[in-house]
Amino acid sequence: MILENGVIRTMDPALPEAAALAIAGDRIAGGVGTHETALASPERIDLRGRCVLPGFTDSHVHFLLWSLAQDEVQLKGAQTLEEAVARVAEAAAQAPRGAWVRGSGWRSGDWSPSVEPTKEDLDAVAPDSPVALIARDGHSLWLNSAALASADGDLQVDGGVVERDESGDPTGVLREESAWEFRRERVLAAISDDAWVELMRPALRLAASRGVTAIHDKDGWLGALPRFQRLRREDALPLRVWQSLPAAMLDEIAAVGLSSGLGDNYLRVGYIKAFMDGTLGSETARLLDGSGVEITSRDELADIVRRAAAAGFPVAVHAIGDLANREALDAFEETRELWAPLGLRHRIEHAQLLAWEDVPRFSAVGVAASVQFSHGPSDRDLADRIWAGMAERSYAYRSLWDAGTLVANGSDAPVEELDPLAGICAGVLRTLDDRPAWHREQALTVEQALQATTVNPAWLTGDERRRGKLLPGYLADLVVLDRDPLSCEPGELPEISIVATMCGGRWTHNPPPWD
Repeated sequence: MILENGVIRTMDPALPEAAALAIAGDRIAGGVGTHETALASPERIDLRGRCVLPGFTDSHVHFLLWSLAQDEVQLKGAQTLEEAVARVAEAAAQAPRGAWVRGSGWRSGDWSPSVEPTKEDLDAVAPDSPVALIARDGHSLWLNSAALASADGDLQVDGGVVERDESGDPTGVLREESAWEFRRERVLAAISDDAWVELMRPALRLAASRGVTAIHDKDGWLGALPRFQRLRREDALPLRVWQSLPAAMLDEIAAVGLSSGLGDNYLRVGYIKAFMDGTLGSETARLLDGSGVEITSRDELADIVRRAAAAGFPVAVHAIGDLANREALDAFEETRELWAPLGLRHRIEHAQLLAWEDVPRFSAVGVAASVQFSHGPSDRDLADRIWAGMAERSYAYRSLWDAGTLVANGSDAPVEELDPLAGICAGVLRTLDDRPAWHREQALTVEQALQATTVNPAWLTGDERRRGKLLPGYLADLVVLDRDPLSCEPGELPEISIVATMCGGRWTHNPPPWD
């Protein structure tokens, strides 16, 4: 197969642009000067001026939860508490009596007025069915009385927060470990393996339609690996998966001798996932001023890194607040003599609020920043309010880049939508609406945003010589766009659309011919 008559962006600085691309099997066979003889009788695809890029990688996605969110009450975008409750009421009216009503995407900081939700708000519209609504940041859970009753008072766990009213009774909002434990044991456990897989199938097709050819999944704690394995056995994966496993499983992982990289070209065991703190939206991020929730201490993370290194795993650790990021960097630096000789590629997830003196430490220690470009403009109002006086050092993607940090881009779906083009726009424009750019000094160039979404994620998985670029011998993972993002005006970026997606030489979305 030969793709021709368009713009081929290889993402390789030695040959950034090619006039044509030849594909043989699952590999790129060559470009200009070699494609004529690459295949005996090649199929020729006329791009008609369209642009071809390496396929997009979402470096931070909760794929099972994003799949589930497609089938839940959607609360994202609700402007008031009353609007959110009305959406729940509609869903509850259609649900069987006593069945769980699940929802996601609420953020009280987006409501006008900004008020904290309570169980009574939900009891008024769903008195007979348990309701569980996960917040947009995934770190708070809003429950009604029927749902709370299912726990029989067992709500508090280490690292968790149970919000209580003046009389000491639960308000209906759980945060951090308390929220996760409740949701895992009482809400998600009711979903069968078959149901999970059926939820994932359309979500995989949707991801492919958005140019995604690889993901770094964060739902290892939820049993994502065996569900992806089932789809892989069916040859039903249209993208490549770098799978996380939770730090809590390290002893079991070590006991069976499992190590990073086990798998094949489509599904591999990848890395250990840990959490330092909470989030901005739940106001549980751990800050230098002493506020926030500590989930993992510096010493505990250092122990996780040591044990993971002994088992042959890199570590990805969630850190939002400036203190959480500092202590994560401290732990990696303290253990560097152990893991650096092994070539392990550690990463801090989010890195949202940083002390300026810690920005150059990412590169110095050798830790990547796995960030989400969409979070900056999406969180701008919350950051300006909750982190007043500090917001200028939040979402500092350009500062990290200029300091030599390897920056990889993801979505954190379902927190933001799994949509790499939207993320690229957010990284470059620093706005998602008609407002001026938020902290324009932290904007990236289009080329940098593309590199963070194609080249850099492949390095994190050890695939820098196999994926992320359109070069001979690399896997034929690519996306076709209706125009070239590197030659259009920045304001035109939101208008770019996905034409087709290919993974491993197979069209996974909208095969040609195209209009």
